[in-house]
Amino acid sequence: MGKPAMGMRDTDLDALCADWPGVARSIKWEVDLVYSVANKMFAVMCTLGPERGRLSFKVEPDRFVELTEQPGMAPAPYTARVFWISVTEPERFAQTELAAFVRRSYELVRANLPKKTQAALGE
Repeated sequence: MGKPAMGMRDTDLDALCADWPGVARSIKWEVDLVYSVANKMFAVMCTLGPERGRLSFKVEPDRFVELTEQPGMAPAPYTARVFWISVTEPERFAQTELAAFVRRSYELVRANLPKKTQAALGE
């Protein structure tokens, strides 16, 4: 039995989010790969520079403190006030664990959209 894949590359994130309803992919701030649903961000990955590979996403308020106390995670710059985590050392985490965080972020952001917008996205 092999060791689980660690960390997440941009291609992994693309494959993960590509088929989710309403997801759009864009580059913002020249270096960040951003995934949004109905123009609301749910995942951000830095693609260039010293923070390349850093992954950020929204979490539940009650998990925020727990996760930011883990080695390799920190409050996300600019968005920590709305419970975003930044995975500063993605290589510390299994790809499946990171994928679950990104999926949960998508679900949290989608759940806060107006009901009409959610319905328009379908399943």
